[in-house]
Amino acid sequence: MPNIKSAIKRVRTNEKANAQNTSQISAMRTTIKLFETAQAAGAENTEALYRDAIRSIDMAASKGLIHANKAGRDKSRLAKLLAK
Repeated sequence: MPNIKSAIKRVRTNEKANAQNTSQISAMRTTIKLFETAQAAGAENTEALYRDAIRSIDMAASKGLIHANKAGRDKSRLAKLLAK
């Protein structure tokens, strides 16, 4: 643990940001998995789940949590799966 006051605040801020980023990445992965399982099961609400998954991917990419190329790759993969 640092001794300098500003460094202590920085540690606290970093921990908060890390928790927020981890939570958002986890939520993104969850929406993707929900879409993939619904698509495999042949559910009726795949369009809505697809939109949710794309939205979560775009949000993660805009905040810098994932790279823009990964976002494009994931969205392309989901669109291909939806078209099946």
